[in-house]
Amino acid sequence: MSVLDVADLRVRLRGAGEVLKGVDLALDAGECLAVVGESGAGKSVLARTLLGLIQTTPGAAVTASRLAFAGRDVRRLGGRGWRRLRGADIALVLQDALQSLDPLRTIEDEVGEALAVRRVPRPERRRRVIAALESAGLPDAAGRLRQRPGELSGGMRQRALIASAIVGGARVIVADEPTTALDATTAVRVLDLLARLRDEGAALLLISHDLGAVARVADRVAVLDAGRIVEAGAAETVLAAPTHAVTRALLAARPRGPRPAPSAPAGPVLLRGEGLVRRYRGPSGAPTAAVDGVDVVVRRGETLGVVGESGSGKSTLARLLIGAEAPDAGRRVLAAPAPRVRLVPQDPLASFDPRHDVARILRHSHRDGAPAPAQLLARVGLDASILARRPAELSGGQRQRVAIARALAGRPDVLVCDEPVSALDVTTQAGILRLLDGLQRDEGLGIVFISHDLAVVRLVSDRVAVMQDGRIVETGATEDVYASPAHPFTRELIAASR
Repeated sequence: MSVLDVADLRVRLRGAGEVLKGVDLALDAGECLAVVGESGAGKSVLARTLLGLIQTTPGAAVTASRLAFAGRDVRRLGGRGWRRLRGADIALVLQDALQSLDPLRTIEDEVGEALAVRRVPRPERRRRVIAALESAGLPDAAGRLRQRPGELSGGMRQRALIASAIVGGARVIVADEPTTALDATTAVRVLDLLARLRDEGAALLLISHDLGAVARVADRVAVLDAGRIVEAGAAETVLAAPTHAVTRALLAARPRGPRPAPSAPAGPVLLRGEGLVRRYRGPSGAPTAAVDGVDVVVRRGETLGVVGESGSGKSTLARLLIGAEAPDAGRRVLAAPAPRVRLVPQDPLASFDPRHDVARILRHSHRDGAPAPAQLLARVGLDASILARRPAELSGGQRQRVAIARALAGRPDVLVCDEPVSALDVTTQAGILRLLDGLQRDEGLGIVFISHDLAVVRLVSDRVAVMQDGRIVETGATEDVYASPAHPFTRELIAASR
């Protein structure tokens, strides 16, 4: 008997219509089924429906001819019944552990919540929380209990989130983009952990746009498009010999190979960082250098890629380069006349005021001489009809294009792009990368492209800088670094990305 058995699942949401249109799937113990598809295909709605989270959404309608967990019909389960099922029998691991974990609660309370709901005594609860953290591969598990999520690195937070999924003995784990925000080496460790849980008997539903992750873990693959499964089968068959056009497009859009030759040689230096240092106080109160003596040069018409693990200092470097933070030592040097430097963030939804429509977002950043909002949208491939929409009414790809349009409204000379495509499916990602390349060629922009995805950085960058523990440990022409990495850490990153 399948642990999870779904037939003709249909979900209708207020304002969006039918977003799942007759989905069939089955999942056995000790098996991993991966669901892939473009943004808006319905993947996350599927995940939340299987955990009973959509059913309680106002205006949502969920129907199925079969929706069973371990043979139990859960179609008419109420809110209380779903709460008993979640955590104890089926658990969810999301892509953004920092938002999923309560920043004010300790790791012990967060991971042990499913046990607390079941009134497990605190001593037993603590023992099982430590065991779950150790099983998830979190170092010094007992010493982490009193820490809060903000005191952990991205990889540690994701492991804590996985521990919260397995602490109650869940038989089904739904992992919704669990490695999206992680660097290559950390992602490999998390995927290996999920594979071990599968091998120990858990049923794993992996939702991902990362086809490399899918190939590493999945036994079977289902391709979702516009709410329907358009292709399904053994992972090696679907990924090697796809039959549907959507599957072929997803595979073709994966970033591969070096950057095409630039249309013109790099121009003069626009922005320089010299000996940049930025310190923060760590959990112990002692200062820790997030950026430690970094030198960078940004030239007109050139893209500098910055790669490194979570916590290596990449985002701190971005804030220093755009002037959002002042260095504790070293200096940020602008060319004369001073270039305009703008940021394209990783999460536009978090950086936009949710009350403002797109027109107001663009007007707020507008400088004299910049195109009108409708023209800015046209430059990033969007129709003026979305000017009246708010951020939550846009897809992930649309929000990222609006974020680029907002940066262009400031008439920039330099764009600092901090993980601009990490949360996007591969086809949407490819469109954003083509857009940035075209803008650079047309306007001679200098671009700093920060990413944990080495394949993307290789595709877009002329030069690359590798960061580790706040320092740049290797830098050079992108193809030279990829072909003959000199530093052991660079070699580890490249090996993990293959």
